Amino acid sequence: MPLDSLVPLALFALASLYTPGPNNIMLASSGARFGVRRTLPHLFGVALGFPLMLFPMALGLGVLFEQSPLFREALRYIGAGVMLWIGWKIGTAGRARADEAARPFTFLMAAGFQWINPKAWAMAIAVVGGYMLGRAPLTEAAVCAGVFAALGLGSALLWTVAGASIRRFLSTEGRIRAFNGTMGVLVAACAIFLLVDRGL
Repeated sequence: MPLDSLVPLALFALASLYTPGPNNIMLASSGARFGVRRTLPHLFGVALGFPLMLFPMALGLGVLFEQSPLFREALRYIGAGVMLWIGWKIGTAGRARADEAARPFTFLMAAGFQWINPKAWAMAIAVVGGYMLGRAPLTEAAVCAGVFAALGLGSALLWTVAGASIRRFLSTEGRIRAFNGTMGVLVAACAIFLLVDRGL
């Protein structure tokens, strides 16, 4: 991939990965609730899950998404439903304690979430449509996935550390519930946006 295509791709990746969205909100919430170490599987699931989704999309799976309105609609409602459930779980959670059953997302849960996250599909379609040249599909798909993997690790770590850094402030049950409630509302708002945004 030539440099004049690689640089815009990297800038798009930075803009889409570092801005708030369902993944980053959930990572910040998990960091605040469970700490960085326990959130690492979730972190890697997000950072590597999207590139693992982007690679086959860049090789042709994206055509199905673009050409099948029924598939798009089903994905939109399933994704929104899952995000509403996650928002409710986050919003009603208290402080995690060692003896509680509450656990952060596993790697597979976080990676699997990318496949029902309409924002992730929209990002993948944007990458395929805007940055794939079609000259060497396998190489280009690998480069696109590699760029998002490299930059995604930094973004996921930043949001997790940001959440974990306010753990001391969240020292009371009232504060942690207020924080979790805010994070839950933000995730739910993302879901509602998906339901009302007909442009996806």
